Order: sequence, then structure tokens, then C-alpha cells
Amino acid sequence: MSPEMSNSEIIGRTRDEMAKRVAQDIPDGSYVNLGIGIPELIAKFVPEGREFIYHTENGLLGMGPSPAEGEGNPELINAGKRQVTALPGASYFHHPDSFAMIRGGHIDLCVLGALQVAKNGDLANWSTGGPDAIPAVGGAMDLVAGVKCIFVVTQHCTKQGSPKLVDECTYPLTGPGVVNRIYTDLAVIEITPRGFQLIELSPGVSFEYAQERTGAPLLPIAP
Repeated sequence: MSPEMSNSEIIGRTRDEMAKRVAQDIPDGSYVNLGIGIPELIAKFVPEGREFIYHTENGLLGMGPSPAEGEGNPELINAGKRQVTALPGASYFHHPDSFAMIRGGHIDLCVLGALQVAKNGDLANWSTGGPDAIPAVGGAMDLVAGVKCIFVVTQHCTKQGSPKLVDECTYPLTGPGVVNRIYTDLAVIEITPRGFQLIELSPGVSFEYAQERTGAPLLPIAP
């Protein structure tokens, strides 16, 4: 079975469904930093009865979801330059103070995108290393070094059908052994000393289908 599929054959969770699934695993009261892309969508899916305090490294604590079209403030943006809202009680601060929070271990959880994740938790998410690649590491290296727990949310494969979950990263690393858990359109996977431990398959996805699209062995769900 080829990993390349047409739009009519899409299997697994959508981007919004992936973000919602990540939100279910964030503990109540956590201080959370969201990366660019799918991670940004998580701000829309705070489970009922829980509160997350979102931090963005350009200097806002208490970030809310993106505003409705035409209702945003162009001067209120996150680190990815996307317009956001500020929740009641939000605070603004200097950029170095924001990174002091990160480097000082005061952020509980960070959710990032990925180009590759290795079975030992190595993360590559800022460059392919190609001669035409544009360096864009941003705050990711600080985040993976200073935040207590790192979640990755990403498509299981590239647009060309290549696995993003691999035996060993071939792209420049953002950080070695930093990822705790991975959320993809096909599965939820924990990083363990034995490798990729399957926690949950997305609706309609079989173990065989997920394994074919993973560049390292998947450990089956424990009985």
C-alpha cells in the first residue's frame, strides 16, 4: 500500500482533530507554549473545566485563540506573527523576561511541530540542512532545553509520503532526546527507552497502516 493518497482517501484525524486530541492531555493549570502551525490550533480546544495559561516567547502570558476575521488587533500577535487575543488577567513583558521564564524551567509544557522525530526522542524541526534552506530556529532550541515536557503534533508523513517518525534524524537537531509524546493524524505515540510506544490509533487506522508509514518499529498498544 502506498503512503501517498488522494484527498478522497484521507485517513485519520484532521488538523483540528489533532489539536483537540493534544488538548485533552494537557493537565489543568499548565503553563503552555504553543509552536507555529498545528500547535497554534490547540488554543481553540481547552476542555471544559480546565484552564491553560498560554505563553508566547515574544512577551505575552495569558494568550487566547486567534480573533474572528477582521476583529483582531494587528499589534497583538504571537511569536509566529499570527494575531491572537489576550484573556482577562493577561500580562505583557520584555522579550528577555519571556526567555528567562523558558530557561528557568517555569513553563510546564510546550507543543511543537516537527520535520523529524527519532525513536529516542531527538527532534529536528527548524531546517532540512539543504543549501537553500532558510534558518528559522526561533525559540525552539530554548524551549526544548528549558520546558519540562515536550509534545510534538505533526502529520505522520511528509507531502511526498516519507515518514517523519524515523529511526534516526537526518536533519539538523533542535534538541537530542527531548520529545516525550507525539500526536499525528494516525496515532498517539510515547517515546520510551525501547522506542516508539503506540498509545492510541486514530479512528479508522490499523496498526499495519501506521507501521507502514513509520520509519522505525512501532511497539503495539499494551494489552
